[in-house]
Amino acid sequence: MCVWGNHSPTMYADYRYATSNGESVQDMITEPDWNTEVFMPKIAGRGAAIIAARGSSSAASAANAAIYHLRDWLLGSSGKWVTMGVPSDGSYGIPEGLVFGFPVICDAGSYRIVQGLDLSDEFSQKRIAATLAELEEERSAIQDLL
Repeated sequence: MCVWGNHSPTMYADYRYATSNGESVQDMITEPDWNTEVFMPKIAGRGAAIIAARGSSSAASAANAAIYHLRDWLLGSSGKWVTMGVPSDGSYGIPEGLVFGFPVICDAGSYRIVQGLDLSDEFSQKRIAATLAELEEERSAIQDLL
């Protein structure tokens, strides 16, 4: 699964390249509106769902994610795609230097953004544009601190 963009409700959780037991996840989904009616709202509300389930802060979930992030970055992801917020190198039209969630492959302390994924469909374009606009707005709000 690729998670594009900001760590916020605007992120784009893209399952089009995901597999489960060697099968395409996209091919398993038979309901045409499942992505927009079920999956995307569930992803957007995940933070609130964690808080509701735990009855307190989602900090433990964030800490767990940070541990996995560092493990993959420092030890490598064994050729598997993981999502990381990294400075853009201009890939996929994201402005260079903007920290953005990309699918990456990690190898012993370095990473490379996965290239060649098709984001030309209208849905992907809209989702990427929304999360990019949010990140650019956030960067603009703190520009004087950079």
